[in-house]
Amino acid sequence: MHKLLLATMFTITSIMSFAESLSGDVFKSPTCGCCNAWIEHMNNAGFALNGKNTAQLGAIKTQLGIPTSAQSCHSAVINDYVFEGHIPANVVKQFLDNPLPNAIGLSVPGMPVGSPGMEMGNRHDDYAVMVLYKDGSVDEYAFIAK
Repeated sequence: MHKLLLATMFTITSIMSFAESLSGDVFKSPTCGCCNAWIEHMNNAGFALNGKNTAQLGAIKTQLGIPTSAQSCHSAVINDYVFEGHIPANVVKQFLDNPLPNAIGLSVPGMPVGSPGMEMGNRHDDYAVMVLYKDGSVDEYAFIAK
C-alpha cells in the first residue's frame, strides 16, 4: 500500500510539473484572430497559455530580444523562452525538451499560410522555424513543408 501511495504521489507530481512547464503568456493585439487561433492550437496540444492583450507589442518584442527580422504578430513566453509567431506545438515541445545553448527561443517570422492559426483550407506555404540566440543572431531550426 505504501509503495502504491508513493507511486501515485510521484505520478501526480510529474503531471503537475509537466503542466506547469507548458504554461505561459501570449502577448498580442486585442483584435488579432489568428493569435487566438494559435493559442487554441497550443492549448489543444497540452499547453496552458493565457492571451495578454496589449498595445505595446513593439516594446515587448524589443524587451524579449526578438530581432525585427524574426517578428510576427504575437510573442509567447513559456519557461523563460520566447516563442514568436505561428510555431507548431510539436516544435515548441521539441525545443523545450532540448533547448539549444545560448538560445532565447524560436520564431516563425511573418504569418505563413497554413501555419497553426493561419489555416486557409488546403493552402499551405512552406516555412522555416528559426532559433533566436542571445547575441541577436538567428538560424534555421526546422523547416515545415506540405
